[in-house]
Amino acid sequence: MFLSALMILRRKNRIFQPDGHALICATEHGMVSGPDAGIERMETTLRRIIAGGVDAVMASYGTATRFAELLSRMGLILRTDGAGTVLGAMDGPGAQFYSVEDALRLGADAMCVTTFPGTRYEETTLATLARVIREAHAWGMPVMAEMVPGGFDSDPELRTLEAIKISARVAAELGADWVKIPYVAGFETVVETCYVPVLVLGGPHRDDPATTLAMVGRAMQAGAAGAVVGRNIWKAADPTAMARKLSTLVHV
Repeated sequence: MFLSALMILRRKNRIFQPDGHALICATEHGMVSGPDAGIERMETTLRRIIAGGVDAVMASYGTATRFAELLSRMGLILRTDGAGTVLGAMDGPGAQFYSVEDALRLGADAMCVTTFPGTRYEETTLATLARVIREAHAWGMPVMAEMVPGGFDSDPELRTLEAIKISARVAAELGADWVKIPYVAGFETVVETCYVPVLVLGGPHRDDPATTLAMVGRAMQAGAAGAVVGRNIWKAADPTAMARKLSTLVHV
């Protein structure tokens, strides 16, 4: 158990910098939307975001496999679960697609699982998160819990401070090593009541980069340990510049 804890720490240190913060770029959206604008040519996208100074990349199994050399100097988080695509209804809880053994073979530094508190899929997704954490920790692999109260398409007004606060704490109680969660006013309360690092979720693409930068800045002021941003980096007019601006906010 002691060795597993040391390996978890070692892998976390590939993602979190000496200041305790991390900027992670999520790139696995193609599992749902295919060649979305900004990730049509994945190698080009990866080179741009890496040049911007992100600390880690969250990637699909395919991306992690095909671009292993390019990602070899980055922290790597494997997207473990998935659901349907834009071609279908995508009405389901999702499922665990990949195992801790897959993550280890890829040389990943962490795994990510998404849950949907407050939906009819709450219990199913939380059970998947708990199972992945239990199996991953046995092999010294940390897990990032992506907590999305109400689901991805929920009304933002339903993502109250109470819902965000409860969801973050539930992830910690289940053993997650850190939490990725949407921003809400009063975010400092979320951070204060969650005893593992809290990273703010970048959210849907915004045409005005200043909006994303302001949101991440507020989250950092509230005590966040960083940010996990995808579309608002690689859909930006200049992904490298956007990543650099976010990195400056995360690593003050």
